[in-house]
Amino acid sequence: MPSPTQAQPEETSRAINPFVGLLGLGLIVAGIWVWNHLNFDTQDYIVDEIIPIIGVFIVLSGGIWIGWRKWRTRQDRLKLRDRLIQRFQKEPSPHKQRDLAFTLVEVNLFESEGLETIAEPMAKLFIWTMNTALGDKQHRIRGMAASYLGILKHTESIPLLIRFLEDDHAHVRACAALALGRMRAQEAKAKLEEKMKEDWDQTVRSRAREALERIK
Repeated sequence: MPSPTQAQPEETSRAINPFVGLLGLGLIVAGIWVWNHLNFDTQDYIVDEIIPIIGVFIVLSGGIWIGWRKWRTRQDRLKLRDRLIQRFQKEPSPHKQRDLAFTLVEVNLFESEGLETIAEPMAKLFIWTMNTALGDKQHRIRGMAASYLGILKHTESIPLLIRFLEDDHAHVRACAALALGRMRAQEAKAKLEEKMKEDWDQTVRSRAREALERIK
């Protein structure tokens, strides 16, 4: 049950809303009254001269606001990325560090640019994850690690990713194929062609075909 202090803001907002509605209605009525009492020359001048200027101003203001919002969002994202990088570098626990690495890739919009300073330790964590997060219950973690190795363009992990094209779980095989396609791994062509033709899972076959198209 809400306390009196909690209920008070709700009652205030309910009291304000009808007032705002009446105020808006009053402004509309007043505007119509003023318009009807203007002479025709003034009305024509407003329609021909003033309204287009207002329209241009609104469009320009909207464009500036949208641009500012995009810039602000990007700046906030970059600041968050920098904070996460600092936490990643200081974190002693490999499991927490791995989770931070996953978050960093996502915050960075699945791009490697900006992660160069920690790309190598991140890749080592992803390789460690693929080799240790075994079993069906951890297939999503293995799949994320495989996919993110492709985002980092970690070519040293290509042999490992080729091996994981034989993982027991289709999700991991599909992620490995995706990563190999991102890196345009020529040495994986034969295995990807085999997966495209013979894997029982439709998603794996599709990812292998997409990877081969990238490699070509």
